[in-house]
This record gives sequence, structure tokens and C-alpha cells, in this order.
Amino acid sequence: MKNECIFCKIIQGDIPSYKLYEDEDVLVILDRFPRNAGECLVLTKKHYESLFDLDPALGPKIFDASLKTAEKVRLAFSPDGLNLLQNNGEAAGQQINHFHLHVMPRYETDNMMIQGKAVNLTEEEFEKILQKLQNAQ
Repeated sequence: MKNECIFCKIIQGDIPSYKLYEDEDVLVILDRFPRNAGECLVLTKKHYESLFDLDPALGPKIFDASLKTAEKVRLAFSPDGLNLLQNNGEAAGQQINHFHLHVMPRYETDNMMIQGKAVNLTEEEFEKILQKLQNAQ
């Protein structure tokens, strides 16, 4: 546990939370500052700062908890859509350095957007990108 990590404190029971699901590896809680009612956070119980530090064996457990949570959100709130959002690093919007995944109910009127301009790549650019990714080790 990191001494100053708010999620570690929640997992240890030092800070109260609204728990939706818990097992030996994962905790799902209501987001304390939701963008829409029903937004949940899927947390690893062990402290990992980001996706890049995560034990790969936890992937299926995190995704299973996320799917179950998404279904509960869908049934309870009937959103128009749903985002699974996971940020890594400050540039990506990560505010708490403990791996977590947001399950966010979305509505056509909520005005939330991930902004950025899509680019139209040439075939040559795609090939260069693909080669770079394939060669990454």
C-alpha cells in the first residue's frame, strides 16, 4: 500500500466508500465525484500505479468485474451509452496513481467528449506505424 494513495486507503477501510463488488483482487465502488449518477470505479486491491505496472493475470478479473458492473449500470440507469475509461499518466488524465477503470453511464445530453482531431493517414503512414508497433519490444 502506498501511504498517500486514496484508493489504497479506501481498500484498507480507512476511508468509507460505497462498495458494489469485492473479491480477493478487485474492488468496485461508486465514484465519489461522478460525471453521471451510477459511475463506478473498478480498482485493483494491490497498488499498481498504471496499466504498465499491472500484473497481466489480473486483466481477466478486472474485465469480468467491469462487464458485471456495466450490466448493472445499464439495468439500473438505462443510459444511452457507456464508456469504459482507463487513463495512464497525467497527459491522459490520470489523477490518482493507482490503476482504476471508470464505468461511465453516458447520455446524449451530458456533453462529455474525448476531444481531439482525427487524422487521415496515408497507406505509407499506416505501414510505418504498423512496423514500429510490430518491432516494439
